[in-house]
Amino acid sequence: MKSLLEKLNIQPVNSGACIGPDGWLMDSKGKELVSYNPATGDALAKVIQATPETYEKVASTAQESFLKWREVPAPKRGEVVRDLGDALREFKEPLGDLVTVEMGKIRAEGHAEVQEMIDICDFAVGQSRMLYGLSMHSERPAHRMFEQWHPLGILGLVTAFNFPVAVWSWNSALAAICGDTIIWKPSSYTPLTAIAVTHIANKVMADHGLSGIFNLTIGSGGDVGELMLNDKRVQLVSFTGSTKIGVHVSETVARRFGRTILELGGNNGIIVSEKADLSMATRSILFGAIGTAGQRCTSTRRIIMQKSIANDLTQRLVNAYKQIRIGDPLKPDTLMGPLVVNTSVEEMMDGVRQAVADGGEVLAAGICCPTSAQILLSQPSSKCRLRQKSSKQKPSPRFCTCLSMKPSRRRSAFTTMCHRAFQARCSPTRCGKLRPSSPPPGPIAVLPTSTAAPPAQRSAELLAVKKKLVAAANPARMSGRPTCAARLIRLIGRRICR
Repeated sequence: MKSLLEKLNIQPVNSGACIGPDGWLMDSKGKELVSYNPATGDALAKVIQATPETYEKVASTAQESFLKWREVPAPKRGEVVRDLGDALREFKEPLGDLVTVEMGKIRAEGHAEVQEMIDICDFAVGQSRMLYGLSMHSERPAHRMFEQWHPLGILGLVTAFNFPVAVWSWNSALAAICGDTIIWKPSSYTPLTAIAVTHIANKVMADHGLSGIFNLTIGSGGDVGELMLNDKRVQLVSFTGSTKIGVHVSETVARRFGRTILELGGNNGIIVSEKADLSMATRSILFGAIGTAGQRCTSTRRIIMQKSIANDLTQRLVNAYKQIRIGDPLKPDTLMGPLVVNTSVEEMMDGVRQAVADGGEVLAAGICCPTSAQILLSQPSSKCRLRQKSSKQKPSPRFCTCLSMKPSRRRSAFTTMCHRAFQARCSPTRCGKLRPSSPPPGPIAVLPTSTAAPPAQRSAELLAVKKKLVAAANPARMSGRPTCAARLIRLIGRRICR
């Protein structure tokens, strides 16, 4: 472990703020933060967090650097990002291993996350020569009109623990080629990965004689996060995290007419019809439920299936869950690592106990250590807690629930009732009529899945679906003005039949 940390310039005690090469800021008043390995509970290293005074130094440097960086031609800025991608290639293995050690996702996922960083850098390099603007005719003689995109300013970037480095690259690579500077506030659960990435970015900036482009501030939301949200120099805040905090971010930044990009939590269900390929459905459900130990915003929380296939699909899932190897995420045969902190395990087990009290049954479970567990539940649909009764309640914990339904209309309603549902999948040949007597809360998404039907038959099926969807959304057949959900159904019906 020591050799891994040394490769990435991680010290026993690290500064939590940086403004470029040789620009690490150590504040004696900063609070100490310890990073732990969630698989073993061992302490990895310490970080001295940024204080409000440190944040001010970082923000001032970022603003000064922006005034110079925006003058650099975009293709030249792309060359810096290209070198950043090459540096990440050089450190892909140790950085991927550090993601695994500090966050807990399996080694294949940790390395894949660094590969995403490399890929977005490659994408951004090309994009640096494609910051196009329109050229338009003017009604005035000897005049022409054109648009040109200008750099925005400082990007305030707040990332979550589940993708500790990839989200930084998605934002930073594109912001850099657009001429913006970045202040990164990572999750307090994964500070070491942020420090390692900043060391890599510093090396690239030093090679180009730059500083203050990729900046870092590690600190609590109260000490650093609130300063960033209220800082008028930060023109755009990109936040990844819970929906509850996302609401606060949006409101705070909007008060000063700032801009936000919000990537928030999800609460997702998968609909499986009797026409679906159950082998494919089993693999998709398993990946969606246990990938990153169920800690993704797109993790599968419930399976809503027709009664005719409920027993078959449930047994397939039970058999699949029994094959999941839980353990040390660095070992190649491990398929599922630990949750990031013990409190996440406690929340999950509380949810399991509540589900059992509501009549649920644990179909498959595996626990190898206090921070690693996978649970598959079956629960009566009438008692499934799909919507949170209070905005203070958290979404369903990190386990997967099986539900069986008869009418397809109710299957769709169950998915739309899920608070913050990201996605729903079903076979369009079995959608049925979506004409609720009262509009369901939330949008309805009906997406086609692949089947073995011939093209002609498939076209006929899609046409039939379109007719049903358009009929369901017909204002004349619904009381009052058509809802947003009805208009969305009509739009989706047109798209899937093109």
